[in-house]
Amino acid sequence: MIPSLLIMVREGFEAALIVALVFAYLRRIDRMDMARATWIGVGVAVAVAVAVGVIVHLTIGNFEGEARLHAFAAISLVATGVLTWMIFWMRRQSRAIKGALEHRVDVALGAANAGRAVAVVAFFAVLREGIEAALFLIAAATESAGSDVVVGALIGIAIALVLGVLVYAGGRRIPMRAFFQITGMIVIVFAAGLLARSVLFLQAAGTLGSANDAVYNLTGTKVLTQEPEFGKSLAAMLGWDPRPSIEQVVAWVGYIVPVTYLFLRPHREEEADVAEETISEVAGAASA
Repeated sequence: MIPSLLIMVREGFEAALIVALVFAYLRRIDRMDMARATWIGVGVAVAVAVAVGVIVHLTIGNFEGEARLHAFAAISLVATGVLTWMIFWMRRQSRAIKGALEHRVDVALGAANAGRAVAVVAFFAVLREGIEAALFLIAAATESAGSDVVVGALIGIAIALVLGVLVYAGGRRIPMRAFFQITGMIVIVFAAGLLARSVLFLQAAGTLGSANDAVYNLTGTKVLTQEPEFGKSLAAMLGWDPRPSIEQVVAWVGYIVPVTYLFLRPHREEEADVAEETISEVAGAASA
C-alpha cells in the first residue's frame, strides 16, 4: 500500500500542478469560459491512463511461468527508466513548464474550435503523468496484493488533490523544496528496488545466471521474509530480498549511488527555487 500511496502523491501532485498552471493562465487572460473544456481534457486523460493500466494488468495476468517472469522484469526495467527520467525532467524543465503550457493554450484559443483545442492541450499535459502512474502501480503490484495497491493509490490521489488545492489557493504555504527533495529520494529508492527485482525475475526465469545466489541469508528471520506484511512492504518499496544474489545487490547499489549523487548535487537548490517561483506565480494568478 505504501509504495503506491507515495507514487500517487508524487504523480498526482505533478498533474495537479499542471492543471493549476492551465487554470491560472485562463483566469489571468479572462478566459475561464474554457474551464469546462479543460476539465473534459483532464477527465479523458485520466480515463485513458486507467484503461491502459487495466489492459496491461489483465494481459500480464494471463501469462504463466517464464513469460510472466519476463513480463514482470520488463515492466520493472521500463518503470525504473521512466522514474529516473521523471525526477530529472522535473528539475530541468521546471522553468519551461509554465511558458510551454501558456503557449499551447494561446495556440489552442486561436484555433477554429477553441474548446476542443484547449481540451486536447489539457489531455496531453495530464496523460503523461497518468501513464507513468499506471506503469508504476503495475510494477508495485508484482509484490503487493492488488487491493492494497488500489487502496494506496486512492489515498495518494486524495492527498495529491488536497495539495493541489492548497497550492492553487495558498502558494508558498506548502514547503515545495522539501516536498520534491523528499519524494525524489523516495522515488530513487523505489526505482533501485525495481531494478533489483528485475534481476530477480530474470534469474527466477533462468534467463540470467548468478555468481553467488546468496550474498546473505536472513530467511530464518520470519519478519524479514515476504510472508508478513512488513516484509512485503520492504520488498515493494526497497526491492528487499532476504536472500539476494550478488547481481541483485550490485544492481541496487550501482543504481542508487550515482543517481542519488546526481539528484543531490548543489544546483538542485536553484531548480527548487524555480519550482517554488512557479508555484507562487500560480497562486498569484489564481487570486488575481
